[in-house]
Amino acid sequence: MTVRPGRDADLAAVVDLERVCLGEDAWGEALVAPGLAGGLPTVSYAVAVTADVVVGHAVLSAVGDVAELQRIGVAPDRRRHGVAALLLADVVEQAEGAGAERLLLEVREDNAPALALYARHGFEELARRRRYYADGATAVVLQRGLGLSRPG
Repeated sequence: MTVRPGRDADLAAVVDLERVCLGEDAWGEALVAPGLAGGLPTVSYAVAVTADVVVGHAVLSAVGDVAELQRIGVAPDRRRHGVAALLLADVVEQAEGAGAERLLLEVREDNAPALALYARHGFEELARRRRYYADGATAVVLQRGLGLSRPG
């Protein structure tokens, strides 16, 4: 498995992963296409690929000293195989390369596997956003330091 930058040819696969992984909160082609095409200067896509099939994606927005992991999704049959950890490592590297000092993200409070993944990678709770998701679920806002700001 490899992680590489997303590109135009990944549009259908990424939109499908959005739908499968994020349901009501999924981004459609109109939101995904500009990012994959490089049309948004602060946004970058990473895709995890195995046997030429996109099995995961992540979206990073980096502006100044703050970066945000906006999306991460892994095909259901590839979960628990380290795909999200590979994507997260790539996002951290990209954010540090962009000069960010911290990385933020939101995750559903009922997504125990994701919360455990982020905890293993040094994220700590910053806040909670009630009724953040389309179905009314609460988001947990997490952060971790990057580069010289990383604890330890």
